[in-house]
Amino acid sequence: MRFWTGGYTADMGGGADGVGTLLAGSMHDASAGGPLTYEGAAAPAPSPSWLARHPSADVVYAALEGIGKVAAFTRTGEAALARLGPAVEVGENVCHIAVSPDGGSLIASCYGDGRVVRVSLDAAGTPSNPVAGAPAANPYALPGEDMPANFVLGEASAPADDGAVLLRDFRASLAAAEEGRSVEEPAAPAAAPQGAGRVSHAHSAAFLPDGRVATTDLGFDLVRIWRPTASGLRPDHEIVLPSGSGPRHMVVHPSGHLHVVTEYSCEVFTLGRNREGRWVLLGGASLAAMAGDTAAELASSRDGDFLYAGLRGSNTIATVRVRGAGETVEPVALVESGVDWPRHHIIQRDTLLVAGQRSNDVTSLTLDLRTGVPGRVRYRAEAPSPTMLLPVG
Repeated sequence: MRFWTGGYTADMGGGADGVGTLLAGSMHDASAGGPLTYEGAAAPAPSPSWLARHPSADVVYAALEGIGKVAAFTRTGEAALARLGPAVEVGENVCHIAVSPDGGSLIASCYGDGRVVRVSLDAAGTPSNPVAGAPAANPYALPGEDMPANFVLGEASAPADDGAVLLRDFRASLAAAEEGRSVEEPAAPAAAPQGAGRVSHAHSAAFLPDGRVATTDLGFDLVRIWRPTASGLRPDHEIVLPSGSGPRHMVVHPSGHLHVVTEYSCEVFTLGRNREGRWVLLGGASLAAMAGDTAAELASSRDGDFLYAGLRGSNTIATVRVRGAGETVEPVALVESGVDWPRHHIIQRDTLLVAGQRSNDVTSLTLDLRTGVPGRVRYRAEAPSPTMLLPVG
């Protein structure tokens, strides 16, 4: 089975040459459990740190992070790509791309300037006409600073709906469990939210089952909900996560729930729709991370029963079980990833592939399909500064 690999090139301190290819077993294998071989560059490009595939055309999109553009590539061979049209400028440090299910557009998330940009795709998959959505506002703004009208400052600093109560109760229960006390006992005072020092950092997007789009803002602790329009994105509403949590990447559960991993607090939160159709916080779980860890990617098993989060620092993979109808998550295990700085990972049947950005390699771990827990490293291949793994087809 073959994978496209994203990576950092020299412009961002990496050793990659562009979009690469990785072989797991033979190219005709339906699984990724075989030996790993890095085959080299499929197409030159400056720091294609995130990749996404068109749903019907044989086209791959790359976030060229260092130059703030999105490029399209069409497949010209088993392991070769060629540019499709000119790269489209979207924003500073574009780090994520999500392509719409109908193939008519993509959403680019820009870490550097916080921009969320809709890019049109024509019938061939060629990108054009980037349109930025409304900028995010700081929900933890201090008195006197600008903040959006649909937020209220209070104990939870959350929207004025049932999500505020759930957020407060969940965080209180989590803090109590960590400190070994009952939830009725007072918790230690929380650090004061940062005000003007916060900076917007858009980090990912996901197309939701109801036709809307969710995006994360890691800097403002927001999950933003948008309605796509013919000309761009219209803000619908926003969900505030705990101060300093840093929502990064998301997974849509088969049930329709949305799971969000937070980079700084190393937690997984679950969002769902209330009776009014607004997305609200339902709960979450700590990943039992070690001091100094930052979470990276969040991936799901095919049936949605397990989630896997990469933790950079301890270089581990956290396994989380999903229960109920997708609304409940609980930690299961923490295992070694076998790489330094697990930037990205992907599940293929009974195999977990992990991209080690700093160790310049990719590892494969076999999953126990009963417990959901990855085993020890089975295979390893050297690969330059890998940041993303994407199945070829």
